Amino acid sequence: MRTNTYFISDLHLGMRALSPEQRLERERRVVRWLDTIKDDAAALYLLGDILDYWYEYKYVVPRGFTRFFGKIAELTDSGVEVHWFIGNHDIWIFDYLPAELGVIVHKSPCLVSLGRYTAYLAHGDGLGRTPLSFRLIRAIFHSRFCQILYSAIHPRWTVAFAHRWSAHSRKHGDDLPYQGEDNEFLVRYAREYSRENPSPHIDFFIFGHRHIMLDLMLARDCRVLILGDWIQHFSFARFDGEQLLLEQYVEDESAL
Repeated sequence: MRTNTYFISDLHLGMRALSPEQRLERERRVVRWLDTIKDDAAALYLLGDILDYWYEYKYVVPRGFTRFFGKIAELTDSGVEVHWFIGNHDIWIFDYLPAELGVIVHKSPCLVSLGRYTAYLAHGDGLGRTPLSFRLIRAIFHSRFCQILYSAIHPRWTVAFAHRWSAHSRKHGDDLPYQGEDNEFLVRYAREYSRENPSPHIDFFIFGHRHIMLDLMLARDCRVLILGDWIQHFSFARFDGEQLLLEQYVEDESAL
């Protein structure tokens, strides 16, 4: 019976810091996890940075991710609702993945009903007060005009540039250790959002982006979850109809 809703983020599939064999094994591990949820999942929320880099040209798409894409298509074909939030690494998703995989793409945060609860879902980048330099770069990356110019450059150069940028982003922001409740910008954002938007009441704020596992009570009836990643944590959240749990996928050695 399909009663569970799952949340996962920051898989960074295709990350060039890994060897080809390591990239393939991470993809296979994600697919094995998807196999464990396919019979009880009502919905799956992919909260951004699922791919370390993705850009769809008009007639071609990047190589790789075949096993992962096939499993996502299998889930949607079987009736599982799959939502994909773009992150700061997989910004440039256009029409290919929705058309081929049947996923619902979100380009901004949204509110979702989980039974009697309300959840605020977002990847996490760009929320709250951000430096002007970051806002400028983000505006360029999201600009359709700039995307058209970028697509005119041969992938031989754009792919190498994008992977260098991805590595820089992880080193200087995404991968920082836990900063403490008062310094984590997503926690601050959730607190300010709750104060400024009392209705509807948000029970859960669920984010990706920061590569840390965090389950924090903001108030008696409000929690912030940061989902971790699949670089070192292999973590996800599961809502079973009553409880929201932050968990890790652990395999037996025999399954590896």
